[in-house]
Parts: sequence; structure tokens; C-alpha cells
Amino acid sequence: MLLICAAALPVAVLAAPFIGSTPIAISQVFSRTLPFDQNVDAQIFFLARLPRALAAALVGGTLAAAGVVFQALLRNPLATPYTLGVSAGASLGAMLVITFGARVPFFGIAGASMAGAFLAVMVVYTLAAARHHGLSTTVLLLAGVTLNSFFSALILFVQYVSDFAQSYRALRWLMGDLDVVSYTPLVGALPFVGLAFLAFAWLARPLNLLSLGADGAGARGLDVTVAQRLAFFSASLATGAAVSVGGPIGFVGIIVPHFVRLLVGADHRLVIPGSILLGGTFLVACDVLSRTVLAPVEMPVGIITAILGGPFFLWMLLRTR
Repeated sequence: MLLICAAALPVAVLAAPFIGSTPIAISQVFSRTLPFDQNVDAQIFFLARLPRALAAALVGGTLAAAGVVFQALLRNPLATPYTLGVSAGASLGAMLVITFGARVPFFGIAGASMAGAFLAVMVVYTLAAARHHGLSTTVLLLAGVTLNSFFSALILFVQYVSDFAQSYRALRWLMGDLDVVSYTPLVGALPFVGLAFLAFAWLARPLNLLSLGADGAGARGLDVTVAQRLAFFSASLATGAAVSVGGPIGFVGIIVPHFVRLLVGADHRLVIPGSILLGGTFLVACDVLSRTVLAPVEMPVGIITAILGGPFFLWMLLRTR
């Protein structure tokens, strides 16, 4: 199953740029006789659609893997990368730059989004670790939900004081938008995603032990505090990097991990890489739908994931009960 997922992701990334309101020919895209500045098909492929497909693969895989880690950390199958307020903090930072960008000359949207995510992570961690040795997952969850609501209120306030053009741009970003027109955002996010993935690779076995509970994991030789801290910070880092590229795209972090578990079981040594591969493929497919369903009008990809993820979330809720 992992090999199938590994084959599906590059196929999806390479096939997605050929699908759109403007048809392009593969012979023209890779033509050696026509200069690039005169090759419209090649420009559409490499400059307009391929960066978007790569962004979808990066964001989808990152959010899916972060969802796996948060679900294991909180021992809650309904946890998502946005449960602990990281996405709301990132969104608030982006909103401030979109609305007051002229007054914040040193931060782009991606930088402000990462700064907001970092602020949310530190607030939640401080609250969760203040009176406990290690992390209290209960306080972590409560603090994250509360901070999420508080940041959402601030986002609404920023929208209220912004003008119509700024509100429209911010609202489209908040819906989850993969309108990436260059490779620069991907290069900027790769170091953070790479660090998070390295942590995920080490966490695969500890997450299996944490599923037994803190006491059971500690009895089997796991340093529970170190594993919890690393899981929290690495998953938050991955979420912040993903949101800085594509905005707060919802439901990827809950749909994909559970579907992967149905395919390969509950072992995190298989679930994490499977979620990365399948999450990237899933979001690439959703992005193609967002570009073609109402062509030539493009919908934010977050609408597609919400339409698919809402019923799935309700099914998971009923199944859990």
C-alpha cells in the first residue's frame, strides 16, 4: 500500500498541470525547438500550474502527517492540526499583514503567518507546562481550543476595520488558497517541513507507545516528557509551515490519517509515511477540482476539502460515540 501511495503522488503532481480551463499539449510543453519565452504551453505548465501542484503536495502531506501526530499526542481521533490554535495564530499574522501591510515592511504573508503560529505555540505550551512536570494533554487541549476562539475573534475584528479589497483578499486566503505563482514560498517552507519530518521519523515508535497512555509508555522505557514535547513542537512547526504556504486548509489532517489507518493499520511507522504520500495526492486532486469545477473561475481549495471533510468528520464523530 505504501508503494502504491508513493507511486500515486508523483503521478498526480505531474498530471495535474495538464488539467485546466486552458488545454496544453505534452509535446509543446517539452518541445526543444520552441524557445521558452515563446512557448505558451511550457509557461502555463512550469510557471502557473506546476508550482501549484507542488504546493498542494507539500501542504497536503504536511497537514496529514501533523494530524497523525496530534491525534497520537492527544489520544483523540478527532484531533486535527488546527485543534491547538496554531492555525488561528498563523491566520491572524497573515491577516495583519494583508490589512496593515504597508506598516509592516519586513514581513510578508508567509513570514507573518509563521510568526503568528510561533506565538500561538508558545502561549499554549506555557499554559500546558506551567503546573505540570511535562505536558498535560488535557490542559493542552483546553488552552488550544480557548486560544483558537480568541484568535478567531481578533481575526474578525481585523476584518471589520479593513476595507472591501483587503477583506476579500483576506477571506479568500482564510478559505485555503493554493494560488502559488512561484517556487519561492515552497523553498522558504522546505527547511521547516524537513525539520518536522525528521522529528516525525524519530517519533514513529514513541507514538506507538504513547497510544498505551503515559504510564504504559513510561513503563516500557520511553521518556514521555521528551516525546510529548517533540511531538507538540514538530507538529506545530509543520502546521505553521503548511498554513504559511496555502492558508488554513481544513479537514486534510483528519480525513487522510483515518483513511490510511484503514489501509495499513495503526502502526505509526506506516501511518506517518502513508499519510504524507496520500495527503499530498489527496490535496493535489482537490486542487484540480477547485480549478476545473467552475472553470474558468477558480474556487479556494479549502471549499473542496470542507465539502468532502464535513460529512467524513460527522461520520467519525458518530463512529467514535
